[in-house]
Amino acid sequence: MGSQLSKQIERRRALKMEKRALLDLLETSGCNFPGCEYQTYDPKNWMGNLDPAKLIIKQIIWPGTHDSATNRIGIPLISRPFAQCQSMSIYEQLVNGTRVLDIRVQQDRRVCHGILLTYSVDVVIRDIRRFLSETKSEIIILEIRTEYGHKDPPGFDEYLVEELGDYLIPHDEAVFNKTVAEVLPRRITCVWKPRESEDPRPGDPLWSGGDLRDNWINTDLPSTKFESNLKYLDEQPPVSSRKYFYRVENTVTPIPDNPVVCVWPVTGRIHAYARLFIAQCFYRGIADRLQILSTDFIEVDFVDACVGNFSHQVS
Repeated sequence: MGSQLSKQIERRRALKMEKRALLDLLETSGCNFPGCEYQTYDPKNWMGNLDPAKLIIKQIIWPGTHDSATNRIGIPLISRPFAQCQSMSIYEQLVNGTRVLDIRVQQDRRVCHGILLTYSVDVVIRDIRRFLSETKSEIIILEIRTEYGHKDPPGFDEYLVEELGDYLIPHDEAVFNKTVAEVLPRRITCVWKPRESEDPRPGDPLWSGGDLRDNWINTDLPSTKFESNLKYLDEQPPVSSRKYFYRVENTVTPIPDNPVVCVWPVTGRIHAYARLFIAQCFYRGIADRLQILSTDFIEVDFVDACVGNFSHQVS
């Protein structure tokens, strides 16, 4: 009992120091970067409004969501707070500017986060198709993976190809150098990450796990995650020479042996520092590596920060 209490006291001290570190960084360096004042008047159509003929795929700063389909996961007020990472539906996220989705599934094609379940992936597909039917020039990156500890849904690659059909952008490294206008009318780069099934191959309608990479660390400490994100981003090649998408997640993770294990109060420790992160990328000379930035509980200001970062290049 005494050792556990001592451990929690130390963690509280560490957390206080980590929060202070981010505040100090914000106060000393600020969060200004090229395009930081940008505000989109129409997040539903932000790609179309920036001119698809000028938007090169590899140069886009893609706003994304982490555990995207968890708005209705678990039981409200009981298990949901432990797994919910988004409050909006997939359709609402896309309308508000999200362009990278992170979907986890289990064997029966239901979306899950760990052991908690929500609706069928069919709901996700319907929301995506609805959004694409209402827009003309918006493209998205759809990552679907089998959740850790679960088995692959049988025939899932065939299901994705059948459901998304002509919207799919086939796997081809040449896509990175193309503009949005050049890949239209195809609209979805779909990354399928199975655990046991065969990975998609070059030329297939689906992309493989190696085409969308990240470096996730399991921590609830905001400054530790912030600096880790910068460190791993610094280790990537610039987007000008990279042949894969690289994602940074501006999130922290609840740790089971801590008093606070609900997602929102924990991820809230880093949630407000997305603009600071982009500013630090410029300050540390690694802005040319930033490509996908994802968050929990996405807001339009987050989208503005991502889009503003490269909008001045195409205006």
